[in-house]
Amino acid sequence: MQKIDRQREHQANERTFLAWLRTAIALIGFGFAIARFGLFLRELQSALTHQDVVPPSFLSSQSIGIVLVVTGIVVIPLSVWRYNRVFSQIERGDYQPNHLIVWVTAGVVTILGIASIPLMVWRQSTPTPSRQSRAIVLPAKHVTPTSTRQLRSRFVSNSENYLNR
Repeated sequence: MQKIDRQREHQANERTFLAWLRTAIALIGFGFAIARFGLFLRELQSALTHQDVVPPSFLSSQSIGIVLVVTGIVVIPLSVWRYNRVFSQIERGDYQPNHLIVWVTAGVVTILGIASIPLMVWRQSTPTPSRQSRAIVLPAKHVTPTSTRQLRSRFVSNSENYLNR
């Protein structure tokens, strides 16, 4: 094998390794975001309804987020192993492609994506708080029909002034 061809193959191997690392970082980041966003939604729903919100025991955003983070962490040593394996195959001149890691990673991410669908449906089917529970309640001395009308007209006039600039 020519030296320039071997160099190109090593560079391609390094790019593939870096792509696997980016995939792992994305899985870890998405997992963290999903787990934290689920916590945020539970806290928000609890604050709006003034009731404790109990997430489903197994299928929750936190469990899906944790599995995504663990998957990302597992992808890192697998990518290092694959990089070293391909490196030695290139040096020996007997490279044999192996698609197992690609299929396993795609399968895990697909299963997690499918598992997140019921979570999204569950979030949509939860009862939304009534209009009264979402309203900000101020003491009666601060809110009068006159002050509300004044605020509304001030808002409209400020909006018109802004648009006419």
